[in-house]
Amino acid sequence: MRFRVLDAADAGDVAAWLAIWSAWPAKEVVTRPEYAQLFARPGDRAVCVVGEDEGGAILFPLILRPLALEPWARRGELRRDAITPYGYGGPFVCGGGVRDQAAFWAAYGEWCRDERIVTTFARLSLFAEQLAPMPGRVEVRSQNVVVRLDGGSEGLWRNYESKVRKWVRLAEAAGVTVEVDRDGSGLDAFFEVYTHTMQRRRADEFYFFPRSFFESIVTRLGGRFVFFHARAGGKVVSSDLVLCADEHVYYFLGGTLEEAFALGPSYLVKHRIAEWSMGEGKRRYVLGGGHEPDDGLYRYKRAFDRRGAVPFRVAALVHDEVACRELADARAAHASREGKPWRPRTGFFPAYRA
Repeated sequence: MRFRVLDAADAGDVAAWLAIWSAWPAKEVVTRPEYAQLFARPGDRAVCVVGEDEGGAILFPLILRPLALEPWARRGELRRDAITPYGYGGPFVCGGGVRDQAAFWAAYGEWCRDERIVTTFARLSLFAEQLAPMPGRVEVRSQNVVVRLDGGSEGLWRNYESKVRKWVRLAEAAGVTVEVDRDGSGLDAFFEVYTHTMQRRRADEFYFFPRSFFESIVTRLGGRFVFFHARAGGKVVSSDLVLCADEHVYYFLGGTLEEAFALGPSYLVKHRIAEWSMGEGKRRYVLGGGHEPDDGLYRYKRAFDRRGAVPFRVAALVHDEVACRELADARAAHASREGKPWRPRTGFFPAYRA
């Protein structure tokens, strides 16, 4: 088995990375180097861990985060940790995958030790058949919603809860229309609606992406994204951005103006996305989950497929237990000096980042 680590900042590595990706029928967007770079902060390193043999390949995109960047880090800190980019990731199997997966994980563990990588945290694809089994702790965190597209228009409509059908009809009767935007020409309208929505929801700072973030998607992920804009009275009142793999479409980010709630535009947008996805030959439309188990956002999404709940799993690997304890101690000591006592939240991984 050949083990190597490809760097998204190196042109030769990017070419090798994309060559493997292009030969993979699924072509999941989250495994592209440009996607990983979207979520790499200054100082981070976007890489793809690759295993290859005659059976196929494993693609495992990661962001390496220097712990020296944390305000609580001790002087001279050289260690890092690894995390999958935002969304659904993991060690994706291309072709038949590598035959000796134990050798891949042994090589990965050795590389992590050499690179002073303390932990790996992976948010995993909803489709287990896409992934090589991971060592370490794997657990179900929540349920996500996947809208099945194999039943045709009638099956799609039948799988909706009645409230979805009601809101779609209401929006259509109110004259709401939905535009398909493949080139990002409506980015300004999307950004306005999205930012308004994040402000209204008092979203975490992470979700306030700058306009340049979306510009990067438009310029670097051509053919792998689509915007859907709902208009009422000539104005964009709801807008969704989806990412497109060869078999799946993923709701990525979106929002709705509060003034338009009574028209139900978000329901019509997602209905049109599902219809469009079927026309493009996609098998599944991933809506995702909520912020907390069974919260209002999850129930809203679940209404689009009453039997569409799929477990969302995460994997946690510890490569250096001593370092984990030292880092937690360093953070606690820093917090104490600042007069803000800190203890890690139960169940958060890695604990030193809780």
